[in-house]
Amino acid sequence: MKKNSKTYILLTLVALIWGTIGYKIISSLSSDPESNAEEIAVSFKPLPVQKKETFDIVADYRDPFLGSLPKKKTKKRIVSTKPKAPAVPEVSISYTGFMTDGSTHQKIFFVTINGQQHLMNTKDEIAKVTLLGGSASSIRIRYNNKTRTIQRTE
Repeated sequence: MKKNSKTYILLTLVALIWGTIGYKIISSLSSDPESNAEEIAVSFKPLPVQKKETFDIVADYRDPFLGSLPKKKTKKRIVSTKPKAPAVPEVSISYTGFMTDGSTHQKIFFVTINGQQHLMNTKDEIAKVTLLGGSASSIRIRYNNKTRTIQRTE
């Protein structure tokens, strides 16, 4: 075969291949009503959602850059306290003076409890306040099983 005949055969083959490719591209771009009529009915049913598995990474190994182990976290403890017994209200007590009986030499003390003045002898009890003893400068009392010394006020 001559050189020209081979060129013509190859040229026709290339034209046929490119023509087939062009035809397929143009036919896919054009909308044919017949091809849309053959659509298949598809029903959509979603799958049930599954819970994802979670995990924690425990990094309790030596730090390669710092060369130290990580510090362990300590859990905070909740300290429960027992409720305290209700506090007994304090009374205001003041000692204002005393006097002695001339015949028996018995001392009578002037004690003010919560703003009311009382005359008390030793071992007398008024408003849960017991007078234990006293002198001209101070008295000793017991209130709520606690002994206190109260100085004389002017």
